[in-house]
Amino acid sequence: MWKIINHKLVQTTDESRTRYKTRISAALIEQLKELAAEHNTHIGYLLENGYLNLLQGETISYNKKNRPKDRVEFRTTCDEQLLAHLKDFAKQQQLNLNDVIEESVKYIQFDEVKNASWRYRVEL
Repeated sequence: MWKIINHKLVQTTDESRTRYKTRISAALIEQLKELAAEHNTHIGYLLENGYLNLLQGETISYNKKNRPKDRVEFRTTCDEQLLAHLKDFAKQQQLNLNDVIEESVKYIQFDEVKNASWRYRVEL
């Protein structure tokens, strides 16, 4: 992101975001890539929107027997507080974080997802 400091634009990193890695379905990653391209956004922003909407509900139903067998490592960034809430939610639901992340894809609302240019925004 860009900040205006002393009447000049200075590029900075967003301190509220944290890097994390997880293991999710390769097929799901491909699906998210297509959706991101279609909606002019990034996979991380899609997932973040799904996390927010998932956390607004109080419970989810997830069948552990239906876990995908094609999980691969995936790295992205997310708001640090949101990720902490998601981890707490997973623990409360007695699920792995990977399971909750995969389930959150069902909760994405495309009209609320950040645009791909969000990271280049200018803040005062």
